[in-house]
Amino acid sequence: MRWDLDMSSLRPRRSVLYMPAANERALEKAKTIPADAIIFDLEDAVAPDAKEAARENAVAAATSGDYGRRELTIRCNGLDTPWGAADIAAAAGSSAAAVVIPKVTSTDHLNEVDAQLRTAGAPKDMTIWAMVETPTAIFDIRSIAAHPRVNVLVMGTNDLIKELRAEQHTDRAPLIPHLAMALLGAREADKVILDGVYNDVKNPEGFLAEAQQGRAFGFDGKTLIHPTQVEPANDVWAPSEADIDYSQRVIEAFDEAVSEGRGVITVDGRMIENLHVDNARRVLATAAAIADLDG
Repeated sequence: MRWDLDMSSLRPRRSVLYMPAANERALEKAKTIPADAIIFDLEDAVAPDAKEAARENAVAAATSGDYGRRELTIRCNGLDTPWGAADIAAAAGSSAAAVVIPKVTSTDHLNEVDAQLRTAGAPKDMTIWAMVETPTAIFDIRSIAAHPRVNVLVMGTNDLIKELRAEQHTDRAPLIPHLAMALLGAREADKVILDGVYNDVKNPEGFLAEAQQGRAFGFDGKTLIHPTQVEPANDVWAPSEADIDYSQRVIEAFDEAVSEGRGVITVDGRMIENLHVDNARRVLATAAAIADLDG
C-alpha cells in the first residue's frame, strides 16, 4: 500500500483524555492508556486546596518523558481565578505542547494568555487550545479560531448547555446549531476542533452513538473523561480498511486518468472529482499518521 502523502502537519487527536492532575495514581495510569492526547487538568477536577500540588504534578508529568508519543497539554484555571496566572507561568516552563484555556471569550482574552506565556518564557511552538463554552465564544468563533497561537478548539458542551439553559438530549438537538457554528469557524481558520465530553461513563452504547455523531458532524476527535472511552473513540475516528482501500483506488484512478489525458474518472461506478481526491488523500494521510503514532 502506497502512503506517500504529506502528513507533516497532521496529528491524530481521536481521543483526548482529561486526567485530574491532583490524582497521582491517575497520572501514573495515564502512561499506559492509548489516548492520542492527554489534558492534565488543573481546573474542574481539582479542589481549591489541591490546586498548587496539582500544578506541580502536571508540570512534572508533562516534562517527564514517560508518556511516549502522546500529546500532552495542561488545562489552566481561568485568568479570573486566583490560580490562572500561576498555572500559565508554570505550564510555560514545562514540556507541554499546549495550554488549554477555559471559557475563552475573545481575542483580547487570548492575547492576554499569549502575553503571559511570552513573559514566562514559553517556547514559540507552545500553542493554545481554546475552550468554546459560552454564547460569547460562539458569536466570536471566527476571531477566536483565527488567533495565531490557537491551533485547537475544544467544545465545552456541559458549560455551553448550562449557559444556554438547554436540556440534555441524547441526540444533542439543542446544541446542533452551536456545534455547527464552531465547526464553521474551525474549518475557515483551518484549525483542529474537538467534540465535548460524554458524561455517562456506564453507557458505552450512548458514548459510541455520540462519537459517531461527532465524526459525522466533522469533529477531529473527542474529549474524554474515562479511560474506557479511549479505544472506542480511537476506532470511530480511524479510517476503516474499506476507507483506506477505496481512497487508494481513487488516487490511483485519478493518477492514471491524468497520465492518459482523460477527463472523466469513475471508481465503483461513481464520478470522481478533485474534491474526492483531496478527501482520499486526507484519509490515507490520517491512516498513516495513526500508524506512525501507534508505532
